[in-house]
Amino acid sequence: MTRTLYLLCSAAPPVFDIARVIEDAQARGWDVCLGLTPTAAHWLAEGTDGLAALTGHPVRSRYKQPADPDVWPVADAILVAPATFNTVNAWALGLTDRFVAGVAAEAIGKGTPLAVMPCVNSAFARHPQFEQSIAVLRGAGVRVLYGEGGFTPHPPGLGGTEPYPWTLALDAVDDLARTHPRTQSPGAP
Repeated sequence: MTRTLYLLCSAAPPVFDIARVIEDAQARGWDVCLGLTPTAAHWLAEGTDGLAALTGHPVRSRYKQPADPDVWPVADAILVAPATFNTVNAWALGLTDRFVAGVAAEAIGKGTPLAVMPCVNSAFARHPQFEQSIAVLRGAGVRVLYGEGGFTPHPPGLGGTEPYPWTLALDAVDDLARTHPRTQSPGAP
């Protein structure tokens, strides 16, 4: 049985590893659909055709027209990573003018299993809205990979000394798919 993962990415340096992450997710049995914020789409513009070929689905960064058919299968789980300060806050506040935040916000209401792993520096992390947004997402049932057991912010301008923990993010969506009632097959424990 194929499981569909929406991988929704913001413009942060780990997005440049996204082809490898897609391949890792596919090796775990996920059919991956890639969604990007406008800036992430700009950063990856030269490679989006290759990413579409890798996933077998169009790379999306904008909403479709109302009369257009859906080009992605229904998600079994969604991973929002790397999630920037802007993406985390927009999503938590329900600001859905951008595709990535809109898909993630609607998924809460649909009951789709969700995980998010931020990618912010310590200055952004100290902004009072950020902690409120993290709390809102956790309260909505989103698995937030931030702090111990997830992403740890680094000082501004220095970049992280540790690589972005993509494996933790993929482990989280694998776990969500195993344990979330919506994604279990009939008769599963």
